[in-house]
Amino acid sequence: MDQKIGISKIFSLGVQHVLAMYAGAILVPIIVGGALKFTPEQQAFLVSVDLLTCGLATLLQSWAPKFFGTGLPVVMGTSFVAVSPMITIGTRYGVTAVYGSIIAAGLFIILFSKVYGKLLKLFPPVVTGTVVMIIGLSLIPTGINNMGGGQGSKDFGSAENLTLSFGVLALILVMNRFFKGFFRAISVLLGIIVGTIAAAFMGKVDFKTVAEASWFRVPDPFHFGVPTFHIVPVITMIIVGTVILVESTGAFLALGKMTDRKLTGDDITDGYRAEGLSFILGGIFNAFPYSTFSQNVGLVQLSGIKTRKVTIAAGLILICLGMLPKIAALATIIPTAVFGGATVVMFGMVVSAGIRMLREVDFSDNSNLLVIACSVSLGLGATVVPNLFHVLPSMFRILVNDGIICGSLCAIILNLLLPKKGRKPAEAVPAPAVEAGLREG
Repeated sequence: MDQKIGISKIFSLGVQHVLAMYAGAILVPIIVGGALKFTPEQQAFLVSVDLLTCGLATLLQSWAPKFFGTGLPVVMGTSFVAVSPMITIGTRYGVTAVYGSIIAAGLFIILFSKVYGKLLKLFPPVVTGTVVMIIGLSLIPTGINNMGGGQGSKDFGSAENLTLSFGVLALILVMNRFFKGFFRAISVLLGIIVGTIAAAFMGKVDFKTVAEASWFRVPDPFHFGVPTFHIVPVITMIIVGTVILVESTGAFLALGKMTDRKLTGDDITDGYRAEGLSFILGGIFNAFPYSTFSQNVGLVQLSGIKTRKVTIAAGLILICLGMLPKIAALATIIPTAVFGGATVVMFGMVVSAGIRMLREVDFSDNSNLLVIACSVSLGLGATVVPNLFHVLPSMFRILVNDGIICGSLCAIILNLLLPKKGRKPAEAVPAPAVEAGLREG
């Protein structure tokens, strides 16, 4: 459904979509870059290339060339589900392994796009909810460290850092309490902006990176080196990609209802292919895995404008922003404590998304309780005590030493082996993040 609206309104609504997803778009590269000890210049590159690739992924999904994309008003953004796995892979195997795993996962999704509907049966709510919850729980220590100013920083836990982080957190909560619609959707972005302004008055903002950044640059592929491929990172990212597809399926169905369009199996398959290709683009340009942004789904409902022309405009705006390094460099001046206040909310929402997925689970079935209990325990246990499996052969040890993949495999295997009384299929699950986005509207 393409409504007839003027170019100026298309542009203004496109800007609105960009603002709604901007905080999420810049948080992921800053968090990942900071965890992997990137320089401010490298972090600025990550932000700019992320914005560019967000735009390309949005165009691919909304414009829908043959065999790719749903043709729905979709905005694609970086997935928080992939943050912790990327940090773990980068720390253990190097940054080139991160992008190798993203490319491999993208190829896997494209190659198996036609049968992915059947593969998703391995990921009912009890599995996806548990995996997302494990990922969110593993991210929370990073957010808490950020609130203190960053682990290892000289002023960690100082009064200034705590004032900034809790001030940002309080502002986000106040905006969510007293505002609705669009302003609630951009509450995290506004919290970061106000927190950074306050930090500047406290002398905690350095504009050197912005001053030195160029005005225009086309990001180069493989900026951090030729991708490398390792079995554990690849398996991890395939699991992450599958969880992302489960959520995106809910987004596609929600948008299909909004636009009065009945989606066919081929439409969903084309959407999966577009997500797989977006992964590959992310790996080539040293960016990230991409998924449908729930807050933008809510914005479609809020505005009542259901034409894909608006999200295509948003994609073009994102591409333009990605070619302006000074804009990207602004994200690198945000103090870690300010990010901490925002990331505690964002990471907590990942845990909440997992809990909302589990809401679809029949808790009267003891098998479901066992799947959740064992998977969360082993997933977090392997993260906290990585030497637990040191006696295993190296081939198995590299699989189970990673908390996320250990917990995920446990959930998948137990779900298959234990009785399935009252278990709901994956395709019946509405994406919880989509529901949250709709409620924002």
